[in-house]
Amino acid sequence: MATQLGSRTVTLGARQLSVSDDSGVDWVVTDVKGWGSPGVRAESSQRQSDHGGWPSKVYLDPRPITIEGSIEAPTEADRDAAVEQLIAAVSLDDTTLTVAETTPKQVTVRRSGEPLILLEGPYGATYSVLVTAYDPRRYSTTLQSASTGLPSTTGGLVLPIVLPITITATTVSGTITLANAGSIGTRPTLTITGPLPSFVIVAARPDGTITQQTYTDALGAGDVLVIDSAARTVTLNGSVSRRRYLSGSWLEIPPNSSVSLSWTSPSYDPSAMLTGSCRSAWM
Repeated sequence: MATQLGSRTVTLGARQLSVSDDSGVDWVVTDVKGWGSPGVRAESSQRQSDHGGWPSKVYLDPRPITIEGSIEAPTEADRDAAVEQLIAAVSLDDTTLTVAETTPKQVTVRRSGEPLILLEGPYGATYSVLVTAYDPRRYSTTLQSASTGLPSTTGGLVLPIVLPITITATTVSGTITLANAGSIGTRPTLTITGPLPSFVIVAARPDGTITQQTYTDALGAGDVLVIDSAARTVTLNGSVSRRRYLSGSWLEIPPNSSVSLSWTSPSYDPSAMLTGSCRSAWM
């Protein structure tokens, strides 16, 4: 049975790097450089006839991360197999790197340098691997999700007798709330299931700020439209771009805040559904 080594679990793809695994190989992480806040890019212009300058908006750079550690195996064959597993984990494609802090966080990374592996003795090795998170935000490993149908009220009846009997109506608010407990804005993904002739989504922040998205094309029964605010894409049924039918502001949930999303459509269908999902994000 695998046993965790150290107080902080580090996982790259499917390869846990701080564990004594089922083959008896001890994986130890000694450092994760770059896991703090990344660098920034900004510009400034000089003030005319005055001290100082005018700042531009500041953006985070991509996040390079160097993972350093060691491998100690019971046999040379186990050591060599572990090294191959490490090389495969440092993938050329998008891979999830997770660090289990008090609030576990994850980033999506790709290999961005040669894995440096030094064999030590017959059964050991040390390594240093470089990956880059091109989206520098560190996201919660917990995915929030909330769903609602279109706003509606059904049922409800008051009978005119001496002691009125009220039959309670069923109300669907058409509103969901998503929260961001982190230190930088996070961008939700919205999934809309038809049928709908069109729809409008209104986003309200606690400070009263209102933004709106309007989608003007029809969705058939069973159609699924995904609005990805991070990628800034609008995709129908997993493959067809519908970006041209969406207008308005891309959604972002401010740090340590929330957004309430309400939606409407010109016609009501009980099968229509709005689902919002997001992860809290940290710098």
